[in-house]
Amino acid sequence: MTTIRLSDGIVKDDILVVGLAAKSAKGALQIESGDLVIDAKSLMQTLSDLGATGKADEIIKLPHTSTRLIVFTGLGKASKIYDNEVLRRAAGAASRALAGHSSATFSMPGINSQAIGAIAEGATLGNYLFDTFRGSTKSAQKAPLKTITVHSELASQNAVKDSVKAAEVIGTYTNLVRDLINTPPSHLTPDSFCTMISAAVKSAGGASAGLKISVFNESQLKSKGFGGITAVGQGSINPPRLLNISYSPKSAKVKKKYAFVGKGITFDTGGLALKPALGMEAMKSDMSGAAAVCAAAIAIAILKLPIAIEAWAPLAENMPSDTATRPSDVITMYGGKTVEVLNPDAEGRLVLGDALVKAQEAKDLDGIIDVATLTGAQVVALGTRTSAVMTNNNEFSSLFLKLAGITGESFWPMPLPIELRASLDSPVADMANIGERMGGMLVAGLFLKEFISDDLPWLHLDIAGPAYNEGQPHGYTPVGGTGVALRTLVELAQSQSKD
Repeated sequence: MTTIRLSDGIVKDDILVVGLAAKSAKGALQIESGDLVIDAKSLMQTLSDLGATGKADEIIKLPHTSTRLIVFTGLGKASKIYDNEVLRRAAGAASRALAGHSSATFSMPGINSQAIGAIAEGATLGNYLFDTFRGSTKSAQKAPLKTITVHSELASQNAVKDSVKAAEVIGTYTNLVRDLINTPPSHLTPDSFCTMISAAVKSAGGASAGLKISVFNESQLKSKGFGGITAVGQGSINPPRLLNISYSPKSAKVKKKYAFVGKGITFDTGGLALKPALGMEAMKSDMSGAAAVCAAAIAIAILKLPIAIEAWAPLAENMPSDTATRPSDVITMYGGKTVEVLNPDAEGRLVLGDALVKAQEAKDLDGIIDVATLTGAQVVALGTRTSAVMTNNNEFSSLFLKLAGITGESFWPMPLPIELRASLDSPVADMANIGERMGGMLVAGLFLKEFISDDLPWLHLDIAGPAYNEGQPHGYTPVGGTGVALRTLVELAQSQSKD
């Protein structure tokens, strides 16, 4: 685990990280070292000779006199005040580039507690390594920084200390999400997911932190009528589970209460609607939503926020076998709604439907949010870095999008067109699990809307593309699991605790 420190004194680390920005289109550069005064003039010629541009994700390392190494991280265009996400990404790029070193001090232009927190958060998020399953090559992997020091003359302020503490928590639990996503399906099943989350809850303090955890096994799911989760999981030797984390603050009055529901398909072959082999390996990430909501609930508890959370993770492995759900089977969901399963590869909405109904049994909910790698159509519509938001309540959606702007997570509002609902009609059941192919992301949202009470504010987050990075690392984002959605879920709790 990485330790984050604050300092306003002499730099004691061998490595100093500062910002580098493009001052003009002609190639002029500007060193942004925050509150530290460095001899920029002596460094500028060297940076120019090396072809430095100050662009985002650019990292330049130079030997230095007062520190062994000075690292320049690109901030893009020079500005009097840098956006917090610019700082977050630049710090993340630097910490990624410093793998193999023990510690570093980051001195960047943070003008307030939020900016300093963004620097700390970015450095922590970029400081990630997943080597659990390395064997003979494990020793060759470069370990992430053990200690990150953020330098600022505001270091003694309580608001700054709180912001950096929150950044450390966010980094820890985002990395938990990433670890879960990156764990191969040979080791992450519905049952082992529950075991790992139970261990995380215990490590966070368990009941003393206001956390409780419970798990429905396959027999309980079947007897209690969870037809969606049961149908999806019945084709696998690894039976389904439904995990619940309940958080209630111990030392403060509850200001708001939310339910978080996350899709937890630990591996998705498509079932009898078998997916193509090309790219199927990425389907270990189909539990990203479940990981995000569970880790967010624990992080909210660690931060002792006065917001009650009911987190639900419907977990199943979608496999083809002689017991798998067949196209045209009719299942009865939790709550009594019947669904004709026209496509067993549209399974996420089935497990979510059960969990959404169960989650609404909690009293006095102020809102419910589901998080899911739900549709390939999301990637077609919004690409691999922007997630979708669908809702029955524009005020709730607007709040969430505003908070996502603060955290730096990219979300975009999408509609739920009423004219697409008819395509989900079935001749033999209450509804079918697929409908109109065009606008498939929206149709999936409309399916889930059928399981939501009209008067309960609801958000559906489709994170299919952003949850798993199959490209190059960038900013604070590694290859593999990203942990998207956790930061904005936690920010929602933080924002409501201030009201």
